[in-house]
Amino acid sequence: MATLRGGDLSRLRQLNSLTAIGALRGAGPLTLSALAERTGLSRPSMKEVVDELMQLGWVEETPPAQGTIGRPARRYRFRASSGYLVGLDIGGHNIRAALANLNGEILAEARRPVQPDTPVEERLATIEATVAGCLALGGKTIADVWVVAAGTIGVVTPEGRIHYCAAIPAWTGLDLAGRLREMFPCDVVVENDSRLAARAEAARGTARDARDVVFLHVGRRMGAAVIIDGQVHRGFGAAAGEIAMLPQAQWFDAPEHLQNCPIIPLDTSPADAAGYTLAAARTGDPVALAAVGRYVDDLAVGTSAMVLMLDPQVVVLGGGFSRSADVLLPPLRERLERTCIRLPDLRASTLGDECVVTGAIDYAVAHLDHQLFTPDAPLPAPR
Repeated sequence: MATLRGGDLSRLRQLNSLTAIGALRGAGPLTLSALAERTGLSRPSMKEVVDELMQLGWVEETPPAQGTIGRPARRYRFRASSGYLVGLDIGGHNIRAALANLNGEILAEARRPVQPDTPVEERLATIEATVAGCLALGGKTIADVWVVAAGTIGVVTPEGRIHYCAAIPAWTGLDLAGRLREMFPCDVVVENDSRLAARAEAARGTARDARDVVFLHVGRRMGAAVIIDGQVHRGFGAAAGEIAMLPQAQWFDAPEHLQNCPIIPLDTSPADAAGYTLAAARTGDPVALAAVGRYVDDLAVGTSAMVLMLDPQVVVLGGGFSRSADVLLPPLRERLERTCIRLPDLRASTLGDECVVTGAIDYAVAHLDHQLFTPDAPLPAPR
């Protein structure tokens, strides 16, 4: 048998540590025996790994369950409270923030309204205030945060710059990642909001069993994203899924059919207008049903194009309007049946308005995993 050199032993310990962390993150508290069985290591080797991870601060022993008789076996878990993550949803009408631990478990959320014409500096100040409010609710400070992941409306470059934003013209050209790094003393990553929403549905929502997905991000504005072979597809220039840019799809103005329906009372706020139309359509109001029909006509054009191009297993109706999937999905299915060779499974989002901020948290977890929990990365002690 070849003799393991010092570097080889160090590498082996690193791989064993990562295997143990992965098992604990995926399964929760485990005994040494269970952890050894899951990782394929001997129990003595597993004890050495766990002891080292406890010294580094990545693993902690859990207290025995209440009512346990006798001396229970020690159980260990990943110390998810070593640090915290913030997810952001930067939309045209709302800024949402969520605070999560290193496992991506959401602990607190906050939201503040904005408008599409809100000046850039005011919008950035609202982002900072929303994060501060979320941290306060969770009893944390920005010093506890390791990663801020932001999902934003618009076409986002890989570097986190807004290449183009039709819904918020002043957002176009902004180095959003750079501005957020000025606010927050931690890692910052930025991605398109629809892609983060699709990521969340694939990881936590209605598309968990699907490998090929078209995600429709429907609300007071329209967007889309695609998942191909289990991976969110960004495209060569990070502009995949921007079907709303195609004038023939008429997606940019499609929500106006619901927002400006004649049956909406004059004192209804813009935030509630589409919901009023959809609720009226649910009760069979003919004017509301006609408005829904016009909206779905526009929605079906871009959706049909993506379905014919990608032949997805699932189409997910997500975003704010997904709360009315019972009203929107039947007519959408009818229109897709007319044009698509094979009709995919149409599903309603299970995350609704929370899809982007949830996807942002998952994006932050993935970024942290890449930074810390890969074979090529040294495993430091938590900050």
